[in-house]
Amino acid sequence: MSGQSNVGNSGVYEAGDQRNYKDSEIKQAQEEKRFHEGKEHSHLAQDSKDERSIANKLEREKRREDEPDNNLTEEDRASQLDPTLPAKLHGNEPSKGAKIDAELQAEEEEELRRKGKA
Repeated sequence: MSGQSNVGNSGVYEAGDQRNYKDSEIKQAQEEKRFHEGKEHSHLAQDSKDERSIANKLEREKRREDEPDNNLTEEDRASQLDPTLPAKLHGNEPSKGAKIDAELQAEEEEELRRKGKA
């Protein structure tokens, strides 16, 4: 007889999932959800189904060209300079891929220097 009190069992007092809401309460809850539906950055710049006007797209691209890359982390900036640098900053040995990337980057820079002088 666990769960029973002196005045009856607990099932009498607990609603569980047997709640009946008024239509006005349901409408209000849906409206509150809709208020938060729109998310920042929800438009994808390259989305062909995006309904932004061409003028808006051009304005956005112009603003993107003007703004600096402030969203890059310290590691991202370091990896642009040298692919092995982030691992070295953390005190680790660079991965094989990072070493290969560094070699390729050095070869490309050398070739550009050679072509520039030739």
